[in-house]
Amino acid sequence: GMSKEDLISNLGTVARSGTTNFIKALSEGESNDVNMIGMFGVGFYSTFLVADRVSVASKSNDSDTQFIWESLNGEANFHVGPDPRGNSLGRGTEITLHLKEDSDEYLSPHKLKELIRHYSEFVTHPVSLRQIKTIQVPKEVSATEDEEPKEDGDEDDIEISDEEEEAEPEMEEVTTYEYEQINTDPAIWAREKDSIADDEYQEFFSVISKGDGGDAEDWTHFNAEGNINFKSILYMPSEVPRALQQGQIDEMKQGLRLYVRKVLISDEFDLMPRYLSFVKGVVDSDDLPLNVNRETLQESKIIKIIKKKLVRKAIELIRKMSKAEMPEDEESAEAEIDADGNIIEVETPKKVHPYITWYKKFGLSIKMGCIEDSANKDKLQKLLLFKSSKTEGEDNFISLQEYVERMQPWQKEIYVFPGESIGTMKDSAFMDAFNDRDAEVIYLTDAVDEYFLQNVREFDGKKFRDITKDGVKFSDEDEDMAKRRAKVYSDTFKPLTKFLKKLYGSDVSRVSISKRLGRAPAIVSSNE
Repeated sequence: GMSKEDLISNLGTVARSGTTNFIKALSEGESNDVNMIGMFGVGFYSTFLVADRVSVASKSNDSDTQFIWESLNGEANFHVGPDPRGNSLGRGTEITLHLKEDSDEYLSPHKLKELIRHYSEFVTHPVSLRQIKTIQVPKEVSATEDEEPKEDGDEDDIEISDEEEEAEPEMEEVTTYEYEQINTDPAIWAREKDSIADDEYQEFFSVISKGDGGDAEDWTHFNAEGNINFKSILYMPSEVPRALQQGQIDEMKQGLRLYVRKVLISDEFDLMPRYLSFVKGVVDSDDLPLNVNRETLQESKIIKIIKKKLVRKAIELIRKMSKAEMPEDEESAEAEIDADGNIIEVETPKKVHPYITWYKKFGLSIKMGCIEDSANKDKLQKLLLFKSSKTEGEDNFISLQEYVERMQPWQKEIYVFPGESIGTMKDSAFMDAFNDRDAEVIYLTDAVDEYFLQNVREFDGKKFRDITKDGVKFSDEDEDMAKRRAKVYSDTFKPLTKFLKKLYGSDVSRVSISKRLGRAPAIVSSNE
C-alpha cells in the first residue's frame, strides 16, 4: 500500500517510477530477487484513455489512515485525502476507473478476459477477474413452516407407508461472486530447459500457436547473451499454417511474440524474415523498456540484433532436424504362423526420415530463403532436398552436398533440369547425353525454381547448369579431339543448317550441330 506522500510522489508526475526507486533501494539491501515492472506512472496515466475519473484508494502499513487519490480527465490537479469509507482495504491498493460513455465495452468480462490473456498471459503475479454467476439452490424452509397441529386420537388408526414420496424442494436464484485467475499458463521459457519435459513444451506450443500448425516438430530453447540479453523458445510446426497453405504469404501473421519481463509488447514485430514466418515462439528480454514507442523499437538496432540471432538459431534448428538420426523401430508384434508352422512374412513399410516428411511441406519456404536472404544463402542451400535422375520413390531425395559427392570425376557443374513433371523429364531427349555418361541431373518442378536459378547461381563453388539451355559442355573426352570433330560436323552439315535457318527465319536465333543428342534428331534449346 501507499501513504499520502507515496500517492503524491508516485502518481503526481507522469512517468514517476516508484518501482525503479523500489528496486534501487532493494538492490542496496540483502536481497534483490524481485521481478518488478518499471515506469508505473506512464502505464497508470493511460487509464484516462478510457476513464473520465480515476480513484486510487490505498492503505500503507506505515499509516493508520487509508487515503484516496482522485483526478478528473483533463484536469491539471489531483486531490488526495483520507478515504471517507475508512479502512476498507486493511492493506494494499484499489484503483477504480469511472469509464467514459464510449468505453463501456471494458465492462464486459469477455473483453477484460481477452485483454488479460493477450498482454498478461504469462505475468508471474496472478491476475484474477471477478465472475458473477446466478445459480439455482434449494430454498431454505424454517423448521416450523407448514407444520399442522396434530389431533388427539388413536395413533393405531394412522397408516404408515414404507416408501414415502419425497417432494421436490422449492428452488430459488442466488447470485454468487467468485474470482477466476485468468493468466494460468506458465512462462516455461524462464525455467531451465533441463527441468522441462517434452509434454510441457508441446502444451506450451499449443498455447502460442492457437492450434494452427499441428504439433511441434522440434524446438530450441536458449538464452542469448551479448549486447542484448534475451530468452527464447523457437518451434518448428509439423503442419503448414492455414495462410501458407492457401499461398497467402503476405497475410501470414508473425509467429513470434516479443515480451519484456513476461509482459507482451507486440506480436506484430517482424522478428523473422518472410520465409520463416511459420516459425512460432516467444522472445523475452529484460533489457528493453516497457514504455518504448513500438514504431521506434521496430527500427531500432536492438531489434535488428535480436532478429539476426533468432534467424541463426532457426536455421540451426532446421539443420539439426536434417542431421537427426532415424528414429528407432517400435517393438514389432509377435510373428504370425501359418498352419504348417511357418512364419508369415509381413511386408513392413519403408521408414521415412522425419526431416523428409517435414521438408515436403516446408521446402518451398527454404527455397524462398535462398532467394531472399543472401547472408544465410549458403547455410540454407545445405538444407534443400531434390529429386534427381538417380532417385527412385516418392520419399527418396538428394541434398546438394550429396550430389556434389556423387559427381563424375570429369564433371565441373551441377546439372539441373526445370520442368513440369518428373515423368516428362525422364523421357526427355535432353536426358540422353547425361544418361549415356551416367551423369546425375537434378529435377526442378517447383514454380519458384526459375527465380531460384536466377538468384542462386552456384553451390560449393560449382555453378548450376540448366541442361535445356545452350552452353552445356562435357569434359569426359579430349578437348582438342572434341573441337576437331565439331568442326568437321559443322562443315559437313553447313548446307543443312543454312537451309533450316532460312526455313525458320526469325523464329530461331541460330541452327547448329548438337553435341549431346541421342535418340532425337533435333532439340530446341534456349539461350543462356
